[in-house]
Amino acid sequence: MAGNQQPAGLSAGSDESGAPRKLPRRGLLFGGAAAGLGALAAAGAHLAGAGSQQPGSPAPAEAEAAAAAAAEESLHGGGVVPFHGDRQAGITTAAQAHGVFVALDLRPGTTRAKVKALLRLLSDDAANLCAGKPALADTEAELAQVPARLTVTFGFGPGLVAAVDPARAPGWLKPLPAFSIDRLQPEFSDGDLLLQICADDPLTVAHAQRMLLKDSRSFATVRWVQTGFRRSNGSEKSGTTMRNLFGQVDGTSNPAPDSTDHERVVWGGGDIPAWTENGTSVVIRRIAMNLDKWDEVDRVGREESVGRRLSNGAPLTGTHEHDEPDLAAVSKLGFPVISDVSHLRRARPEDSSQRIFRRAYNYDAAPGAGGVSDSGLIFVSYQADVDRQFTPIQRRLDEMDMLNQWTTPVGSAVFAIPPGCREGGFVGDGLFA
Repeated sequence: MAGNQQPAGLSAGSDESGAPRKLPRRGLLFGGAAAGLGALAAAGAHLAGAGSQQPGSPAPAEAEAAAAAAAEESLHGGGVVPFHGDRQAGITTAAQAHGVFVALDLRPGTTRAKVKALLRLLSDDAANLCAGKPALADTEAELAQVPARLTVTFGFGPGLVAAVDPARAPGWLKPLPAFSIDRLQPEFSDGDLLLQICADDPLTVAHAQRMLLKDSRSFATVRWVQTGFRRSNGSEKSGTTMRNLFGQVDGTSNPAPDSTDHERVVWGGGDIPAWTENGTSVVIRRIAMNLDKWDEVDRVGREESVGRRLSNGAPLTGTHEHDEPDLAAVSKLGFPVISDVSHLRRARPEDSSQRIFRRAYNYDAAPGAGGVSDSGLIFVSYQADVDRQFTPIQRRLDEMDMLNQWTTPVGSAVFAIPPGCREGGFVGDGLFA
């Protein structure tokens, strides 16, 4: 029945004519008292059978079921990545699900002493936040209690190094050469100080970003912010190569962390010396990906443009993701199976020193007028020497790469990554020695 409408016929509240029947006040009081006594009697019987169980607590069977459910639930928010160490975290650390990249510009007239104060303040608060502790002036301390593998990585741009010790600047610490495919926008390029903030929880990332920007506001202004994401923690097996928004497996050729190749590529060694011990470099390129135009390409065309299968990232000449591509293989018609202008072929160096370590994130911004998407890749590349490792690869991609039909670099920045620090120190303290 709709609303509180009563069914037709007699009811406890009406007489035979259908008019409401009035109950005397004494009857109401007596009935209420009787109901109260009945409830008390029932409650007494329940308490007598429940022993010492507290009012409002679940029955033993319910409590056991709740405990079992809690034991089965797997929580990831307590994961801690140490901030202090010889090398900064957030580079070889397994990539977290969420990341934000913030570039700051030093305020005019910022002295060497002020840069030192800024870096010490940022390092102290970053160390606390990464440990699940509140920052120094944290007004939302509860938000710091879930570190979720938070890492904060600092990068120094040309302006910051020049303000501290110009002689320490590596030769590659400058904007990349101009490439014909670039359509760079100032709001996504350059900067004096980089804060790379990554964690498996977006609330953790947002809180850390706010705390560190509060630390910085007297010394620097925000130049740009780029927010990215990967699969959520637990969505795939650990070590699975990420996918970009084209659906491609992205980063198959990365050197495995803790391997000899990774050590040489990222931290230097042999013919690729590091700019400083336990230091490296990072290149951040914002790559706009035209998903609306990509929709027009069939699966065969997509795989040929990349040189890999969409299903699992295997080269077109192989079966599994990490199979070695056969660049000499030809089809029945005599054409290369992996095209000379495919992304795989153009990005693959013949010089073993031209390797990088990718740690990219996807982005998905609000679409503009007439489009369905404004999406792309925050391409993050670590290498010991930008000029020797990154730039030659980018030149080949600039000259000829099928993916250039659907991708456009709109942002570019280069930063020097200083070593980590010990407790009581701060990131970059070696520049002040």
